[in-house]
Amino acid sequence: MSKPALESESVTGFDVTVPPLTILYQDDYLVVVDKPSGMLVHRSFLDKHETRFVLQSLRDQLGQHVYPVHRLDRPTSGVLVFALSADIARVLSQQIEAGLWQKGYLAVVRGYLKTAGILDYPLKEQHDAIADKFAKVDKAAQSAITRYQPLAYVELPFAVSRYATARYSLVALQPLTGRKHQLRRHLAHLRHPIVGDTSHGDGKHNALFREKFANDRLLLCAYSLQLPHPVTGELLKLYAGLAELDSVFERLSWSTDSSFYQHFFDTFLELKSCKKSQ
Repeated sequence: MSKPALESESVTGFDVTVPPLTILYQDDYLVVVDKPSGMLVHRSFLDKHETRFVLQSLRDQLGQHVYPVHRLDRPTSGVLVFALSADIARVLSQQIEAGLWQKGYLAVVRGYLKTAGILDYPLKEQHDAIADKFAKVDKAAQSAITRYQPLAYVELPFAVSRYATARYSLVALQPLTGRKHQLRRHLAHLRHPIVGDTSHGDGKHNALFREKFANDRLLLCAYSLQLPHPVTGELLKLYAGLAELDSVFERLSWSTDSSFYQHFFDTFLELKSCKKSQ
């Protein structure tokens, strides 16, 4: 079923001077890419100055139309799926609605998140001042549930605020609902904001990572995705690369071995029960 990932192909409209998107999986029905951090999924009037988008870049790279079925926030990297026909897009969207997709994320967060758990904490819908100016603003908070599990810790000899050292955790996350900025807002609620989050994070720790590790991105990666193939029903297990997280992990003495994270998420995404926190 799977075809080899495409290298840089010269097709009509494809700018060969721009690095091609990394294709993680492709067949006759869908294509999966490793979305770079900082890249919008598609054109948006919210950022009229942006010139490169995943959807248009992938279309030009493949030389055919692609159909988005889900999205990742601009600063988040990782697994992103496109259908190659409207019919397959409809099937994949129905899978998402039915809760058949299992998503696993890696995040670097402030502090020591010491135990695994499930956060069941409803979130009010967030509106953009331009895109959502006609949306109802007094809606009740919506159910939002996130599983989390710490994987590694580090204490750095850098003073931040009143503390002589800075502590961080590498955390695996599984969103069980799909609210806007759910992972970023939930980690902030747990008092362990994601490093690099300029909306819900800690500016002093973001600054430390910029200064010490030349990191100016959100340290959140959509690392693993499991879903039924829309035609055969075969379980697809898809994995992103670590991208810029790789160099950060090396500096923090955390594993950069892809097989370690792939094996972990294969098990993590199968588990069904865990202690809840509020």
